Amino acid sequence: MDKRTRPSTNPELERRIRELIAFKGGGDNEDLVTDLIEQALKLLHDVEDRGDVKVIQTAVRELRYAFKLFAPYAGKRKVTIFGSARTSPESVEYRQAVEFGRKIADAGFMVITGAGGGIMQAGHEGAGVERSFGANIRLPWEQAANPVIAEDKKLVTFKYFFTRKLIFIRHSDAIALFPGGFGTMDEAYETLTLMQTGKSQLMPLVLVDKPGGTYWKTWDKNVREHLLRNELISPEDLGLYHITDSVDDAVKHIARFYRNFHSTRFVRDLLVIRLKHPPSPTGLDALNEDFADIIAGEPFHVIPPTPDEADEGEHLDLQRIAFGFNRKNYGRLRQLIDVLNQY
Repeated sequence: MDKRTRPSTNPELERRIRELIAFKGGGDNEDLVTDLIEQALKLLHDVEDRGDVKVIQTAVRELRYAFKLFAPYAGKRKVTIFGSARTSPESVEYRQAVEFGRKIADAGFMVITGAGGGIMQAGHEGAGVERSFGANIRLPWEQAANPVIAEDKKLVTFKYFFTRKLIFIRHSDAIALFPGGFGTMDEAYETLTLMQTGKSQLMPLVLVDKPGGTYWKTWDKNVREHLLRNELISPEDLGLYHITDSVDDAVKHIARFYRNFHSTRFVRDLLVIRLKHPPSPTGLDALNEDFADIIAGEPFHVIPPTPDEADEGEHLDLQRIAFGFNRKNYGRLRQLIDVLNQY
């Protein structure tokens, strides 16, 4: 069905594009593809710099291929493992990442890494190639994919970090960070920023240190002493991440997040929360009282699948509650999910 509501500024061009789509056999999301082709054609006159057009061309090509690669595994939850490519196989952190990969895969998750060496290779060794994805990056010194994932069909290589990071976040249901360098810090802060601003789904973000290690505790101290103390973040934002030096605790923390909670979706002014078990009427009353500060509009209430969800066949077997969320306090929303997981 054509969901396009914006009238075309060039009906003749739209007609010809639709003829081209029909010539290619048609398919899903024809309205969006029509608009995408229109935008591409505007590049002929709107953007003169060839390098700028190459950025757009490469990004679209990489994302199309990556989405195609992940599509058959859409129903499988995935955990992305970040950490240094320089971590030695003899180190405690490497052995921990192997153990984490194995145990999180045994818990039913697939694993995504940057496909390089160090922590990335360790995660793949633990999970095994059948339960692994690799999202490699082309660097001036040619980062090669690690031998575990190098010949597997679930490996994709990117030119740009921004397309690679989009795929990591888009397809992750949890993220585990082991000690690393600037890249690991970048991945940690970008994940936190996207969750804090509502630009990604909330998910477990676990920072794993070696037993007795201080890498993430030192990082956390800086966050508390400089960001929190100076009111650059909110106290509830600290709940967006979890620090541990135990692999078992890291796995339990991720699994606990999905004990009852499944996912969220905005449907116009409502935030729909999908659950295995809804709260009781008394539980709803408690939510409306305890989380009144993030309600903007309708209070918490049980609903059936919305028409939008029903049309798309989206998790129709799950229970749902909905409320008018202020779209601002995502740290508090994470606290709400923790409460819902107690049901």
